[in-house]
Amino acid sequence: MQSFPPFDHAPVLVVGDVMLDRYWYGSTSRISPEAPVPIIKVTRTEDRPGGAANVALNIAALGAPAYLVGVTGADEAAAALAEQLHSVGVRTEFQQAAGQPTIVKLRAMSRQQQLLRMDFEERFNTDAAALLATVDGLLDQVKVLVLSDYGKGSLQNHQQLIQAAKAKGVAVLADPKGQDFSIYRGATLLTPNLAEFEAVAGACADEQQLIERGVQMLMDLQLEALLITRGEQGMTLIRAEQPVIHLPAQAREVFDVTGAGDTVISTLATALAAGEGMPEAMHMANLAAGVVVGKLGTAAISAPELRRVLQGELASGRGVLGLQQLQAAVADAKAQGERVVFTNGCFDILHAGHVSYLEQAREQGDRLIVAVNGDASVTRLKGPGRPINTVERRMAVLAGLGAVDWVVSFAEDTPEGLLRVLQPDVLVKGGDYGVEQVVGADIVYGYGGEVRVLGLVENSSTTAIVEKIQQTSKS
Repeated sequence: MQSFPPFDHAPVLVVGDVMLDRYWYGSTSRISPEAPVPIIKVTRTEDRPGGAANVALNIAALGAPAYLVGVTGADEAAAALAEQLHSVGVRTEFQQAAGQPTIVKLRAMSRQQQLLRMDFEERFNTDAAALLATVDGLLDQVKVLVLSDYGKGSLQNHQQLIQAAKAKGVAVLADPKGQDFSIYRGATLLTPNLAEFEAVAGACADEQQLIERGVQMLMDLQLEALLITRGEQGMTLIRAEQPVIHLPAQAREVFDVTGAGDTVISTLATALAAGEGMPEAMHMANLAAGVVVGKLGTAAISAPELRRVLQGELASGRGVLGLQQLQAAVADAKAQGERVVFTNGCFDILHAGHVSYLEQAREQGDRLIVAVNGDASVTRLKGPGRPINTVERRMAVLAGLGAVDWVVSFAEDTPEGLLRVLQPDVLVKGGDYGVEQVVGADIVYGYGGEVRVLGLVENSSTTAIVEKIQQTSKS
């Protein structure tokens, strides 16, 4: 059975602007005689946690311990918000601002369409020192701190919160607002959407400019990572001295993007708190966002839902993949606790020795990647007249083997570049030499992986097959 991140041991603290999302549902059949607007006959009402409260709700829905600190009024909306959060296990610490309303966003809905939104809010005059003291008292109990900033005044001392968390070894994720990102300096990860990013970094003409400006922001703000969510264009992860990772959007059908950003940061935070790496957490967040935008209104994804979509994504991604697709598949596999095995070669004419070797390689873990030398690379290594089969044909044949999960090609003479990017758990080669002689062994050992040498089936080689064919044609 495939494993799943231990979310129940991944406590996360959310600090930020809490809101109540209130929905009024009804039918519309006529236009008002008083003004050219539809009349909604309200038949149902619903309250849902919004803003930072929705982030905490998403974390709890994944099965993780969730803590929430924020500011509310002393009113009916605050009581409704607290009741809903407590019912799903979120521990709340609300600072109540006398004489100010809890932020409420009221949406009038008809036939799955939002017809009107009314916001009830005033900017809070937060007691920043009291809020910091509350947060500081909870940091020992969590692994990740999320700053869910909607610019409503609950967060006024970002740097003190970030430094308090870092002093206790707690990672800090921030969903930013406004045009002054310097207040988030030193955070572990920043998650702006494209519009928020470009409002600070400037409009980006192309992908390269986006990456260049993202790297500059990373350095200027002393971040470990920057995740730019880009709507239908997916999301892009930028880290210092690491390959940029881009994942396409996963939504098949979009009903409502309300709260999608909350889903991204909550899934990221929970996955990181559960011990997942940044690429693995990003992939899970991308899939989770694809699910929630297919729901109406502010919605959360549950752990069973996320598990199902992860398993479905992995199954559909088997075969010949591009590098970005393979990165996502590997991140997914590792997120589920699977061991990824890597091997490489020319595989010009597939024979019994290859099949036996690949079956042995597959037994070293749960997933097998076969990296195939490109045509020019084979010619350099094997000489004129090789390869016999093009790289596309060689990969197609390999992908048809039951032992092989993913096939990818590389243009260089060695797979060292792929090893640095993919970081498989096990590097396997066939031969009669020591592991220290395997190309890329130093890279794999460097990040804590394993290297194994397997035996080859005797009297089986592509070169011998080619020579026999040539002798037969001459005789």
